[in-house]
Amino acid sequence: MKILFVHQNFPGQFLHLAPEMQRRGHDCLALTDAVNNRSSDIPVVKYRHSASPSDPQACRLGRNYTQMSDRGVTVARAAMQLREKGYIPDVIFGHSGWGETLFLKEVWPEAKLLVYAEFYYKGRGADVGFDPEFDRPNFDQVMIAQGRTAHLGQALLHADAGLSPTRWQASTYPPILRERIKVIFDGVDTEVMQPDPAATLTLPNGRVVKAGDEVLTFVNRNLEPYRGYHTFMRALPAIMAERPEAQVVIVGGDEVSYGRPAPEGQSWKNIYLDQVKDRLDMSRVHFMGKVPYPTFVSMMQVSRVHAYLTYPFVLSWSLLEAMSAGCMIVGSRTAPVAELIDDGVNGRLVDFFDVEGWSKMVTRALARPERFMDLRRAARETIVKGYDLRTVCLPQMVDWVESFAPGRTVGA
Repeated sequence: MKILFVHQNFPGQFLHLAPEMQRRGHDCLALTDAVNNRSSDIPVVKYRHSASPSDPQACRLGRNYTQMSDRGVTVARAAMQLREKGYIPDVIFGHSGWGETLFLKEVWPEAKLLVYAEFYYKGRGADVGFDPEFDRPNFDQVMIAQGRTAHLGQALLHADAGLSPTRWQASTYPPILRERIKVIFDGVDTEVMQPDPAATLTLPNGRVVKAGDEVLTFVNRNLEPYRGYHTFMRALPAIMAERPEAQVVIVGGDEVSYGRPAPEGQSWKNIYLDQVKDRLDMSRVHFMGKVPYPTFVSMMQVSRVHAYLTYPFVLSWSLLEAMSAGCMIVGSRTAPVAELIDDGVNGRLVDFFDVEGWSKMVTRALARPERFMDLRRAARETIVKGYDLRTVCLPQMVDWVESFAPGRTVGA
């Protein structure tokens, strides 16, 4: 088949799938934004997108759709140039989140269009209004959230099928769209991300910690409320007071991935650190910033307890990777986490906002690691059996994409 992958930050979610499809003999090409400089073994065509900023007063609830459809127009025009040169894919697989796939069926009506359906915004029951500290529920927010779904619904309606990484994320779509979605996780390389009793990690101050040491870890792309950074930091003083030898290792940037930005001139990282730092032994709190993947692997392998929190939102890959490394997980009792963590079986769950509960559970797990060995083993087993890249997820994804080949039963 000729397969066109479309993603503004390619390879993105196609990191493993695209090379595997190429290895299997398919003719693969990627269409991505010109500002994307990520390397790939897949041939890449770039589009240049420079839409004018939309006027909030003129667009109102349509501002999000304006921005996404503008990108869709740019991508469609780049696609037309490819068609004019004779390129016609059998299958197009693109991420629906930024509007890139909106008009590709108009360019290639003969192609099968698949979309990565990561999340469908909801006015109630997901991230909007979840955290009253920042976002008290009101009806305006409900309407705004629904307005943000216009391009997502259109993308899936015009596609032949969608793919979501988790059952909960698929469930955010309305039932009529949910029926069009297959659930397959992106996959975890359990051979790379596995327990290593010889693992070590060098901290910013030069100290070296090793597997078996009392290390508490917290990881996110950026340190922000959507991922529970505020709850974690508020729980730290009691944890560190009870565990005077514990080293706390925190990975994440100072920017914002989700939700509102911090007040001007500030960062969420420093706002919540400033709230508690006079009660912390800062020589034992290690902010790593953003780290290379091998460093992240070592960090998970030396972790005695890994804390993971999230609003009801897109699940982080890092949770599954931590489980694969055999970490003792203390996670937030929110729907995306509860899909992976069975409380008391392969980890422990604590209410997202229960600062005291977080302090007590993390302290208990740090203090008596031998009591949680069964949970650590079960966490890894969960990933090996159900989410392994090479034996579970990638074969399922390959079969699903290949089912859309000309002459095959679609989506079988």
